[in-house]
Amino acid sequence: MVPLVAFQVLSAALFAIGLYGVMARRSAVLIVMSIELMLNAVNINLIAAASHLDGMGKWANFDGQIIAIFVITVAAAEVGLGMAIILRMYRNRSTVNVDEINLMKW
Repeated sequence: MVPLVAFQVLSAALFAIGLYGVMARRSAVLIVMSIELMLNAVNINLIAAASHLDGMGKWANFDGQIIAIFVITVAAAEVGLGMAIILRMYRNRSTVNVDEINLMKW
């Protein structure tokens, strides 16, 4: 059985890569992909913790999986809405570069 620390290190590395992608990228599509990577890192951590830690109650072993399903559902909705906004910005401004899009500035 793989120790919990290995999953936590993997999750932290994926989260750090996603955070770097959000901070360093200029393309809105790549920023959304980096946010998805960060959400998947959280899912890995939740599922690993749920499988290694003993809880109380009938559904204690599935708490991490249930929360991960909710995170996946929210992530799917976020991708759909985010890509629709990015597509609309591309049609209006003909770019997806976040430095060149100033729709909210006065």
